Amino acid sequence: MNLIFTDGAAKGNPGPGGYGAVLLLGDTVTEIGEGKSETTNNEMELKAVVEALKEGREAEETLHIYTDSKYVVEGATGWVFGWIKNGWKTKNDTDVLHKELWQELFDLQKQVEIEWHKVPGHVGLIGNERADTIASDFGDKKPVELFAGPRSAYQHKIENVEYDKEKAAARSEARKRSNMKAFSYVSEVDGVIETHATWLECEARVKGKKARFKKALTAEEESEIRAEFGG
Repeated sequence: MNLIFTDGAAKGNPGPGGYGAVLLLGDTVTEIGEGKSETTNNEMELKAVVEALKEGREAEETLHIYTDSKYVVEGATGWVFGWIKNGWKTKNDTDVLHKELWQELFDLQKQVEIEWHKVPGHVGLIGNERADTIASDFGDKKPVELFAGPRSAYQHKIENVEYDKEKAAARSEARKRSNMKAFSYVSEVDGVIETHATWLECEARVKGKKARFKKALTAEEESEIRAEFGG
């Protein structure tokens, strides 16, 4: 089985970033990656897949791509066809962001059979964790040693595509919660507890200080947080 693991990172989004990918093609493992001084997470996620496919496009068997980027998977399997029909314009008649990379990806997808695997991020999937390290290190301008050689000499067990399901479920719940409308925010600074109607108010109070803060979704939850903080 041919496996590809990709990831992208940007500090500040936009900010300095990088991409990373790990390819297991037959009995050979190849790591690739690069940094960029000003970029976004989405651009680096997309760049990682494009560069990985350039490396693996001559494979005779299906390429299984593992990525935590919804942007890449939904773009590659759906949005891109609408963009092409619309002359590489969005529904709002604006230019598609990262159009050149999307065009490269579309052409590459015609050269090889791909099976996409959208996976959660940071839940212990070995190949993606390694790709994330490569991307982040390039973004931080750290020295990166990229492996290229036989599978037998590679230290990471990338054939193992299992991951922590409980951790993935917890991250999913956290994302859902972060998108829900807040009833209030509770902060504690120097033993003094306050409630805030908006995150901006809460952030202004706790930023740069030794503080605790939480989002409450209901009045009952607000009371529980206040009690937890000692109020």
